[in-house]
Amino acid sequence: MKFGGTSVGSAQRIKDLVKLTVNPTPKIVVLSAMSGTTNKLVEICEALYSKETEKSKQLINELKEKYKKEISELYSKENSLSKAKELIENHFNYLQAFTLDMFTANEEKAILAQGELLSTALFHYYLEEFGVSSVLLPALNFMRLDTNDEPDMAYIETYLSEELKKFPNENLFITQGYICRNSFGEIDNLKRGGSDYTASIVGAAIRSPEIQIWTDIDGMHNNDPRVVNKTHPISKLSFDEAAELAYFGAKILHPTCILPAKKRNIPVRLKNTMQPEAAGTLIDNVSTQEGVKAVAAKDGITAITVRSDRMLLAYGFLRAVFEIFERYKTPIDMITTSEVAVSLTIDNNKNLEAIIKELKEIAQVEIDENQSIICIVGQLPKGKSGYGYKVLEALKDVPLRMVSYGGSANNISVLVDGSLKKEALQALNKGLFNY
Repeated sequence: MKFGGTSVGSAQRIKDLVKLTVNPTPKIVVLSAMSGTTNKLVEICEALYSKETEKSKQLINELKEKYKKEISELYSKENSLSKAKELIENHFNYLQAFTLDMFTANEEKAILAQGELLSTALFHYYLEEFGVSSVLLPALNFMRLDTNDEPDMAYIETYLSEELKKFPNENLFITQGYICRNSFGEIDNLKRGGSDYTASIVGAAIRSPEIQIWTDIDGMHNNDPRVVNKTHPISKLSFDEAAELAYFGAKILHPTCILPAKKRNIPVRLKNTMQPEAAGTLIDNVSTQEGVKAVAAKDGITAITVRSDRMLLAYGFLRAVFEIFERYKTPIDMITTSEVAVSLTIDNNKNLEAIIKELKEIAQVEIDENQSIICIVGQLPKGKSGYGYKVLEALKDVPLRMVSYGGSANNISVLVDGSLKKEALQALNKGLFNY
């Protein structure tokens, strides 16, 4: 069971977790940092990098005061409150120490780990206050990345198993999402949204019968509820459908979360902490009904068109183009081709300048930034009429930059200018779902 930042975002939310986690079913509970904590820790790191000592001290004190307020509301017994106060003093003294010394990238990872370490300990203390037996399971004892910065599943399975064997009579374990160690043993993390990934990795490692991701929305919706007025939760998705939606913008689920569960064929259930009675969304390996299930959008996309007469009837040209992106470890999302040009999209502009420089050595290059990929997902059998027509008909008044269809039986993607995203999502809601 993974609970996100809003699910542990206040003293009351932490109290509410008891109703969901304390029962006879054996479980590992993965917690994110309290909402707002990681953002504040990032601000602290930025101030430390900039050597703004007074600003960093102020930010640390502001976050400390937030936690002091929450624990005063969380605990009713003096012993629990005293332990929580000591915990907070230790963690924030640790943060203040960085204002007195040099600050490096490795230390930034250690600072960002503090939010999850705090939330898990505070929940553990709260359970202790009411006599509920639980074990605080340090993620840093078993979560590890390999030399390619990917989860080292063999290591994780071995050491997680060893940790669990220490407590044969316990059935409630609490551990940190997001944080881990790298191949050198240093504190690292699974990047933002990584608590979902932690839950999926842990679930896969113990061969859990189910992985539950608890957030503040009742399942994955058929469209973005922040942009369109009428949406509904989807009761069931295949792993492939869910992976497409997560990658192309559905915020409820981190894209990396699907793969470990899919490999071990473990169902993933998305649930709402605020409405636990809601059915949510079940993701598993069973094929779902044919048709469009949902629409998602991914912002911050850059479209690159590479044009060259040498491409006409030439072999090896596309390989030369793609090798440039490979050298800079920049994934490509969409691709369309013509006789003399290829258009593609990326969502990471870190090495864009260097990539463009190399591309210009072999072709003419055009760039369109601030684009959005709109992804239409479902069971859409290739070669069957109707689906492409419905999508393009719904978008007839929206200018399209690119269209990708046929690469997957689960996805039709279009690229639009970012300013047109809302219009495109609303048009698809009306044309595909009659809302």
